Amino acid sequence: MKHCLRIVPLAAVSLLAAVSLGAPAFAAHDNKPLIRPQVPTADRSAGNKVFLEHADVLRKSQNNDYMVVQGKVVFTKGPMFMRCDSAHFYPDTESMDAFGNVSMEQGDTLFVYADELNYDGATEVAYLYSDAGKNVRLINRDVMLETPEFTYDLRSDLGYYASGGELTDSRNRLTSIEGEYMPSTKEANFYGRVHLNSRSEGDTLDIYTDTLYYNTFTHVAELYSPSRVVNARATIYTREGEYNTETNISRLYDRSTVVGTEGGQQLTADTIFYDKAAGYGEGFGAVELTDTANCSIVLGDYGYYNQLQDSAFITGHAEMRQYNQGDTLYMHGRCIESFRDIRITEVPEDTAIGRPAYNIADTSHVAVVYPRVRFWRVDLQGVADSIRFTQRDSMLRMYVNPVIWSGSRQIFGDVIELHMNDSTMDRARLPQNAFSAEHIEDVHYSQISGKEMIALFENGEMRHLDINGNVEIIMYPEEQDSTINKIVNAESSFLSADFKGRAVERIHMWPETSGTVTPLFIAKKSLYFLPKFKWYESIRPLDRFDIFVVPEEMEAIMSAAPRPVPEKPQNKMQSRPNAIPSPSAEVLSTANRDEAAVEPGLEDDSQDSLAGSQSEAASDSEENEGGDPSVQNAEE
Repeated sequence: MKHCLRIVPLAAVSLLAAVSLGAPAFAAHDNKPLIRPQVPTADRSAGNKVFLEHADVLRKSQNNDYMVVQGKVVFTKGPMFMRCDSAHFYPDTESMDAFGNVSMEQGDTLFVYADELNYDGATEVAYLYSDAGKNVRLINRDVMLETPEFTYDLRSDLGYYASGGELTDSRNRLTSIEGEYMPSTKEANFYGRVHLNSRSEGDTLDIYTDTLYYNTFTHVAELYSPSRVVNARATIYTREGEYNTETNISRLYDRSTVVGTEGGQQLTADTIFYDKAAGYGEGFGAVELTDTANCSIVLGDYGYYNQLQDSAFITGHAEMRQYNQGDTLYMHGRCIESFRDIRITEVPEDTAIGRPAYNIADTSHVAVVYPRVRFWRVDLQGVADSIRFTQRDSMLRMYVNPVIWSGSRQIFGDVIELHMNDSTMDRARLPQNAFSAEHIEDVHYSQISGKEMIALFENGEMRHLDINGNVEIIMYPEEQDSTINKIVNAESSFLSADFKGRAVERIHMWPETSGTVTPLFIAKKSLYFLPKFKWYESIRPLDRFDIFVVPEEMEAIMSAAPRPVPEKPQNKMQSRPNAIPSPSAEVLSTANRDEAAVEPGLEDDSQDSLAGSQSEAASDSEENEGGDPSVQNAEE
């Protein structure tokens, strides 16, 4: 027998001290003693007393320290009934030990079943035990708790176990080493190797943790230790958060991560709101959106990702990193968006073979960074007001006054299109008003301009160049001793050139070429610069951290540029779920203000270029001799 002082109050069991074997407390019936309630007229609902309602036998123990009751024993305490085969009652402490088919019942909602019960009347704590291979069972409407040993504090209406248990309700099954359950409030706490598993046939949910709070009415789980939540669409890693197992909506804190089951995307942030049904995650504070399939990561202060529409948005110190096999490319803009682009191709019917017409869907991804974009890589830097990267053709397109640098070479035009191979530029195309310049020494710059320019790069250096239309060049041929002493000015319609390092290996201009070769010591400064020349070194990003610093010169250049009306992409995310909190007004105003920079029109070459919007850098006047050609002092 378990020690009686380890017991919870069931109902203060009161076999009054006045009851004794000599008092007429029972009568014979069929040669068996029948125990009657000792206070027949007492109000059973009043006070906190335990009443013996029925038993077949009542006697004292041999040493008279407890009462023995046997046969269909029934005790009551307020609305609680306790039944058993036999019991030892200690009248001095109002404690008892109950044996065989023990049950506790309260109304038609709460039931507890065990093989043995020890009850301490002073503390009103009951200890319930099961035989080997069986469990104590607590049933509270649709909730069942099973465990080998169960402690029930009737005074606080709290039950707990410490040797392993399982709780099930209409929605979930929870197992743990230790657990607590309060029937009146439907609250439960679980500790040690906790596992929550959905019982729904149409749902997949598993939660693994060491500390979990759960409400059997709301079916909301709260997590307070490193946890892993697995459902059909994502795996969640968190140290603190809550998960509604009915709505599959979670709120996560303390730096959590949501990893999508498809595509390799994951969202990490200080705080995350995640809706499984909508496939939607929203992050606040140090947001990181990682796309392992495309080897990229986007960071910011606020962001969201929609799995169903495969779209994302990041703002607030927004940064994109492309980290393929080569060095990492770091890019910053106030806002970064990505979305799915679907193109439908119709295949006509073929009557010869009886094949009907059908459509083919080509799905790709697009990332847009805007406005005031700056990027840096060891061998490549650039600025623009908006940049669009298309996965379909691996093209990075720069709009509104774009400039890129590679080593000592600078390129700008109306639009710049870069073909990226493992985050490395291998081809550049400037379809309108193209200009390339390279600093030689002092105020000398080799320069090439034309209508369209196509450049091929290898290991970060330009190897081949084609220019179509309105070709103008300024070159400084090197002597055998690597010095320069003359300047070449030439014009033609087309140009093709090969380079090795900074030297020109071959150059061909056609159909007709005009030009001059002038010794430097007699060359006027007006020969040094083409009309559209500008040197933008002052706005060039210097390192990965400098991308966040927008110089005043860059701000002025971008602000002055015209903004064409954009064409809306057909496959961008149209709306956000109504249940999701909206970004701040500042975020929305920023996005709306710079909307024109997002989609400036890929095929529209009519927008003013950086070069076209600037006045000429040099004149034929001798007054310009010795002038600084840099952007900050080129106010003509």
